[in-house]
Amino acid sequence: MAEIEFYFDFGSPNAYLSYKVLPEILTRTGASLTLKPVLLGGVFKATNNQSPFVAMANIKGKFAYEQLEMQRFIVKHQLTSFQMNNHFPVNTLHIMRGAVVAEAEGFLDQYVDVVMPAMWETSQKMDDPEVIKTALADAGLDAETIIARTAEPEIKQKLIEKTDQAVSRGIFGIPTFFVGDEMWFGKDRLHQLEDYLGGK
Repeated sequence: MAEIEFYFDFGSPNAYLSYKVLPEILTRTGASLTLKPVLLGGVFKATNNQSPFVAMANIKGKFAYEQLEMQRFIVKHQLTSFQMNNHFPVNTLHIMRGAVVAEAEGFLDQYVDVVMPAMWETSQKMDDPEVIKTALADAGLDAETIIARTAEPEIKQKLIEKTDQAVSRGIFGIPTFFVGDEMWFGKDRLHQLEDYLGGK
């Protein structure tokens, strides 16, 4: 069985959109999914990259076109729950450290299923510790323990290491996907990824 490695940061709307579409691809291809949390700000710093919102700000017409492409993707895949976060950009350091905690404890899938919609469906301010705590607790997760563990030096270092390892693989932005050594960047390459896996 092929494995799709999905590198993500909750701060990327395109990571959310990709995450919502990936189950369809897994069904059609029989592939498995491995979630790979990294800190997008760290990736940008290491690769001298910028957020598209910054990079396209002074290019006439390009940002508007990117928004059109996003809307087309949303319509095509019927992702009607999506909304841009009212607090965007959100500092995701704490929730990405939380993802490292969840991965270490074996509930990363559940954690992602809580934080993704909090960011991109209900527009919560997910860099506010109290908001984070409420979102996790309401979903039945041990919010107090997760938040406490995000302050542990080992967790902080692990997120740095994961981000550095991603950059060493050639990652420069989010979302990025790997199957073996083959890499695809961006939600608009998901069809190429599926083609590679033999999906219909």
